Amino acid sequence: MRLSRRISGLCVVVSLMLAGCTSDEPKVGSPFDTGVLRVATRNGSTTFYLDRHENPAGPEFALITDYADARGWTVEWNMLDSTAAVLDTLEAGTTNLAAAGLTHLDSRNERFTRGPAHTEITEQLVCHRDHRPMPRKPDEIQDVEVVVTAGSSYVETLDTLTDEHPGITFTEDSERTTEVLLSAVADQEVGCTVADSNIVQVMRRHFPHLEIAMNLSGGLNLGWYSPASADELANDAREWMNSREGDEASGRMERRYYASIDDFDCVDLRALNRRIEQRLPTYIDAFRQAEAQTGMPADLLAALSYQESHWDPKARSPTGVRGMMMLTQATAGEVGVTNRLDPLQSIEGGARYLADRHRRLPETIPEPDRTFLARASYTLGPGPWPGSWARIRIPGVICVRCCHYWRTNAITPVPAMAMPGATNRCTTCSGSATTRTLSARHSKTDR
Repeated sequence: MRLSRRISGLCVVVSLMLAGCTSDEPKVGSPFDTGVLRVATRNGSTTFYLDRHENPAGPEFALITDYADARGWTVEWNMLDSTAAVLDTLEAGTTNLAAAGLTHLDSRNERFTRGPAHTEITEQLVCHRDHRPMPRKPDEIQDVEVVVTAGSSYVETLDTLTDEHPGITFTEDSERTTEVLLSAVADQEVGCTVADSNIVQVMRRHFPHLEIAMNLSGGLNLGWYSPASADELANDAREWMNSREGDEASGRMERRYYASIDDFDCVDLRALNRRIEQRLPTYIDAFRQAEAQTGMPADLLAALSYQESHWDPKARSPTGVRGMMMLTQATAGEVGVTNRLDPLQSIEGGARYLADRHRRLPETIPEPDRTFLARASYTLGPGPWPGSWARIRIPGVICVRCCHYWRTNAITPVPAMAMPGATNRCTTCSGSATTRTLSARHSKTDR
């Protein structure tokens, strides 16, 4: 697909003024006529973001890309700040599709043309795990501070609960997204919030102190919307999503963005967060220097080192591997490491070995597959990788989260999309753009 990188910030107020008239007809041309699909979205780990290479990524991006490819269309993305702003573009008829993690609701179906559904979620009340008392039933929410994103489906859910439990109160926040509110709950700046289960699933990887207090809904569908009267496009999108091609696209999206985060281990994630704060600052410059010398990304090297040794320079295994990068004696000799327990030597040596694994793979292997295979080769040894890469499948991936900004003296483990301000960037390990390794346990005697 020819991707137009114009991710513009549309001023909704101006658009509404220009819309002026009362016609239900969309104000943009149909992609069937123009060959351009204009899509409104918002920044987030479950919608659209830029990866560490500044390339677009995210579940909604992946699905829209595949749909547009199937139709031979160019995509123009319109990045907006909130769900309310996305809905406003639909109301104004200034977009062809809204793909922003929107819940299919009867109230929205009356205003817009419902497109295909792609993800099932539940809406969850989320609090800090130290919140006391933790609300477990709707009538226990009455004394809890609840803040939700204005214009979201959560407002409708809470309005319904309020009718059934009159003591419930909540605040709509027009400035902060769901991800930002979840980070505020984790920092105990806000009592509780409501979020879709897929967003919670991702955000708990970054903020393990978030706890699901209760489900507030049954199964709900996330999907696309078109402006009112845009039936042709909505019907075509549903037809594609329900086809074999659309089903395969949905499967690829789920495997890439959600397969590696099914299991949540609060203890392991809290340990990782502590080590990011306590251990990583000592070695962050060494990882950066190794990147400069070898071309292997510093965040990838740090994630690899954590997977191998938890950033413990004295780590050792009964199989004989030792140090920050868990090198064998033979491999250490190959890459010029004289003391495997010297963290600086180990990091540099491990980076050289990974770069060598990467270099030996055929250049015809596209990224990120080539890096994934190099990482697998780091664990398994040279083996048959270069000659039979096309037959290799890496089942069951896991993500070692080393999600932080590589700024000078800054290692805050906060996902980019959850921070205030204009931020579309996610690092290699944030969200689901993960550092991947084999999930099976292998002997490390080859390294």
